[in-house]
Amino acid sequence: MKTDIILSGVGGQGILSIAAVIGQAALQNGLYMKQAEVHGMSQRGGDVQSNLRISDTPIASDLIAKGHADLIISLEPMEALRYLPYLKKDGWLVTNSEPFINIPNYPETDKVMDELDKLPHKVILDVEQIAKEVATVRSANIVMLGAASPFLGIEYAKIEEGVRSIFGRKGEEVVALNLKALQAGREVAKKILG
Repeated sequence: MKTDIILSGVGGQGILSIAAVIGQAALQNGLYMKQAEVHGMSQRGGDVQSNLRISDTPIASDLIAKGHADLIISLEPMEALRYLPYLKKDGWLVTNSEPFINIPNYPETDKVMDELDKLPHKVILDVEQIAKEVATVRSANIVMLGAASPFLGIEYAKIEEGVRSIFGRKGEEVVALNLKALQAGREVAKKILG
């Protein structure tokens, strides 16, 4: 078992929290894990990206080569587009449909979505809207994690344990909200997958 994941988004969207939960779940599953992060201008809403490699055998490098990612998880559609060259031909994209427009020359949203729609394997969802409906908008990143959960190669129960571990220090209410968000994202992905 080997899963190479690129996580992308904009500073403040919770990319590194997703990576922490997946990493915790992988370790609880007895898997090896390597991670490389690029924070960029995260304090100012800039590009944030993380390479996350999970395997049942030791991993040599923490970086993912172009054309080798099994999964791209993106909280921002233009950032998803930026990392598509890293996706395998049969890889999956799980991305937010709603842009975070943080630059004056942000491309037309319709054009970005047209490019993403060309992919054969994708789950595109409005994570903020789902998060508002089931928990709080602050849990949008965990909705995204739930939508990506079918592609991680990790038992869902271990992902739930990862959420409990990472958010436990914030109290039971925060854990419960994030578990609801996780389940809501997973349900949307299951519907899209049929």
